[in-house]
Amino acid sequence: MLHSCYVAFILSNMSRNEEAPVYNRIAEQREFVGMSRQQLAEIVHVHYQTIGYLERGEYSPSLALALRIAEVFGTDVQSLFSIKPFKKGK
Repeated sequence: MLHSCYVAFILSNMSRNEEAPVYNRIAEQREFVGMSRQQLAEIVHVHYQTIGYLERGEYSPSLALALRIAEVFGTDVQSLFSIKPFKKGK
């Protein structure tokens, strides 16, 4: 049986507030194809502000949303999203 302090530690480290940031290249891809935030939002069925939150790293997408965004740009999820910062110019 797990000690209650250990369980509390595990649960506290699973908090959504403690998640590692998810980096993305949405803005770069969107601008490359000449698409507005509003247009992308309509295609993937979210509010345009959600796209802004994603681009600024203020929100991490669900897996389903990340897959829909990647599909719009015809790329894989790993090309758009990462848990490590993207290198500049890549």
